[in-house]
Amino acid sequence: MSKLDTFHLQVEELKKAGVYRKLPVLYNACSNVIDLNHKEVINMSSNNYLGLANHPRVTEAAIKAIEKYGVGAGSVRTIVGNSDLLESLEELLAEFKQEEAVTCFQSGLNCNIGVIQAITQKGDLIVSDSLNHASIIDGTRLSKADRTVFKHSDMEDLEKVLKEKRKDYQNVLIITDGVFSMDGDLANLPEIVKLAKKYDCLTYVDDAHGSGVLGHSGRGTVDHYGLHGEIDFIIGTLSKAIGVIGGYVASKKIVKEWLLHRARPLLFSTALPPSAIAATIESVKMLMESEEYTKKLWANATYFKHEMKELGFNIGHSQTPITPVMVGDEALTMQFSKALLAEGVFVSGIVFPTVPQGTGRLRVMISASHTKENLDKAILAFKKVGKDLKII
Repeated sequence: MSKLDTFHLQVEELKKAGVYRKLPVLYNACSNVIDLNHKEVINMSSNNYLGLANHPRVTEAAIKAIEKYGVGAGSVRTIVGNSDLLESLEELLAEFKQEEAVTCFQSGLNCNIGVIQAITQKGDLIVSDSLNHASIIDGTRLSKADRTVFKHSDMEDLEKVLKEKRKDYQNVLIITDGVFSMDGDLANLPEIVKLAKKYDCLTYVDDAHGSGVLGHSGRGTVDHYGLHGEIDFIIGTLSKAIGVIGGYVASKKIVKEWLLHRARPLLFSTALPPSAIAATIESVKMLMESEEYTKKLWANATYFKHEMKELGFNIGHSQTPITPVMVGDEALTMQFSKALLAEGVFVSGIVFPTVPQGTGRLRVMISASHTKENLDKAILAFKKVGKDLKII
């Protein structure tokens, strides 16, 4: 028996369950209409919420940065990878987020696995929402702190945990997504802040899907709730609505000083490439100049959701442009995705282990770059396939 036979068996099980997939190949820029596997399709599964990933202003900024700084940072930040460009980005993001300081990481995942282990230690407790993102789960596993979960967005359960356990720990860190990426619902940040104050806890919000989407000019979930200065650690991504790559934490200045000494991704991985930094600066400036992109995003999302409800699809209880089309059965979910692709619409199927078994769904990601024609064509495809598969 080969040492790799286990993997052969496991892959065969995926195929039998109808959830095996081959990675699609993109042949042009990630936009509203893409060349996927040499077929032109409407893209309904991108995190490029505002259509900035290939905006001329953003790409021009990236090109200019390459001409001056080259294609790579050449080092970790603590040696010679900390360019003036990166310092400028952090200052701009702090202004944008209306917080004291920002520390940039190579990705949102790196941010979570770097920050959580750096700000907690043995003798502390991490209290995490049960539906938090996988990167938060991985980050808590790297920490020496104890950890527990509370029922999703259940403030009574959160208080029950705090009432029972707070006295046994030095520091308690409450962690939640700002926007939950699989269902599109929002964390109850006002109540979390109240409980954090009542029980003397720190607060940590991963706002990957809120950054660039919620709040004034896309300042995020914290701005949406008017809680500036009330959250201790605000995580954001630069790879979704901003359209580039990277992650960041907005915090007090003293936290930034500590992270630059103890956050492992900053110490042991090369800094963001100059082109990505310059492109991000341009994207953030565009958001600060106008609400044009966020308003278009929400107009598109409102229209699409209304039409899908009218057709009879179950689109959950999303409060954001994320629109889950609930199917349930994993194999049927993947069949639905493949049938839509045949109709010229790409929507990725989401199944276990990304979501619990029996809750498969197509996760539609609306963008400001979608035209009404794009949306109407996608809606017609959903209608046809939904009826063919007896989902509606």
